[in-house]
Amino acid sequence: MSRQLPRAICAAVMLVLAALAWGLLWASADRMLAMETADTSPSLLPPALDSLLREAAWLMMKPAAVAPYLALSALMWVLMMLAMMIPAVLPVVLLFGQTAGGGAGRMLAFASGYLGVWSLYGVALALVQWGLHQALLLHSMALRTDPRLAAGLLLVAGAYQFTPFKQACLRHCQSPLAFLLNHWRDGRYGAWQMGAAHGRYCLGCCWILMGLMFAGGVMSIGAMLLLSAFILLERLLPAGWLATALPGVVMLTAGAALYVA
Repeated sequence: MSRQLPRAICAAVMLVLAALAWGLLWASADRMLAMETADTSPSLLPPALDSLLREAAWLMMKPAAVAPYLALSALMWVLMMLAMMIPAVLPVVLLFGQTAGGGAGRMLAFASGYLGVWSLYGVALALVQWGLHQALLLHSMALRTDPRLAAGLLLVAGAYQFTPFKQACLRHCQSPLAFLLNHWRDGRYGAWQMGAAHGRYCLGCCWILMGLMFAGGVMSIGAMLLLSAFILLERLLPAGWLATALPGVVMLTAGAALYVA
């Protein structure tokens, strides 16, 4: 029982963090939708939080106000990375804890290294969002790009599924035990390094998939859930055409159809 306790603590911490991230994202998306549709029905959120989210939503519609726009966008993207990637990395963190036989501290260090990589990428995506918004390529409160650019993103994401780099990165994500054995480091800093290395491989695997949020709508909870499910399934399915080629064909077909339409 004592050997299972650190893993249970780590899992609880990560799941609570993911739940908080999803909750804040849902509340933000709901507030922006209510503002876009002029919905005046009472909010279920505490008044202070509702007012804060309303102000944040207005600022995210003003890319000319560079500093607050980038700060809020970066915060939103970091929350998205936490919400979407914690479910994907949690099994690896628990496997690491079982293999290392250490405390929750080492597991959380591993997780922080992994999530740190994705958080930095979230900041980069906030800069991309600002550039697209400045260029008038994001529309409505959902921050969705126009169909032609969305089609281009789908085509690029579909083609990327077939690249050797994607395949190499995905193998590391699909074989966590092999990754742990080949990249082992001692101590908490070593655990952090291992987590960051695993995060880099996963980023190499999924970086363009996150770009599809611009096609589905940056503030779309549905798009976030769909991408989260796809990323998790891609790691759990056996290596082969079902995990890479089939989704690639689906995205290429969807992109071509959207472009023609």
